[in-house]
Amino acid sequence: MLLKGMYEMKRMTILNKLKKSGLIAVVRGKDKAEALNATAAIIEGGIKGIELTFTVPEAEEVIEELVKKYEANSDIVIGAGTVLDAITARIAIMAGAEYIVSPTFDLETAKICNLYQIPYLPGCMTITEMKNALRAGVDIVKLFPGSAFGPSIVKAFKAPLPQLNIMPTGGVSLDNIADWFEAGVICVGVGGNLLAPMSEGNFDEVKKIAETYVRILEKIRNEG
Repeated sequence: MLLKGMYEMKRMTILNKLKKSGLIAVVRGKDKAEALNATAAIIEGGIKGIELTFTVPEAEEVIEELVKKYEANSDIVIGAGTVLDAITARIAIMAGAEYIVSPTFDLETAKICNLYQIPYLPGCMTITEMKNALRAGVDIVKLFPGSAFGPSIVKAFKAPLPQLNIMPTGGVSLDNIADWFEAGVICVGVGGNLLAPMSEGNFDEVKKIAETYVRILEKIRNEG
């Protein structure tokens, strides 16, 4: 019972870190070095939540390096994204991933995450998918792609499922992040516009964009 309680506490700690961060950077890259450089720039810019996608070559090695590099900073939370199956989820968890994100809901992935008491954030687009995810023990649902709906959909989803924690990803920008939080989301996933300068190797600009996101979020929370 004591061991079970410790793992449950770990899960809650991770969920609280995700909520506190508010911003989850979806990190992609053409290779390991690019992903590591992008992550460093994002964290220097103040974003504490990192979702390292499995589209990055040697993703599990990148996750392992990031976990070791930032283990002394208790606010930083490193997870794995674009996880398509339970096997990949376990590989990510063994590498140190603190949470798992998928583009769709997968029951076997939910089971493996529950086994290790690791939060699972599956992509969902319908009430049925969200209900099934909650039934499988999911704590946060990734609304994906957010651009297909917009912030106004959050109220509609939370009407029948008020206990639902939503993280929109895809379509979140500096222009609409305030609208998403005002609609009631727990955190947001940001990627495309944040990492755009990376294509030219401009990681300083990635850092500046991250800083802008953090400033806007701080303003939102201070005004709230």
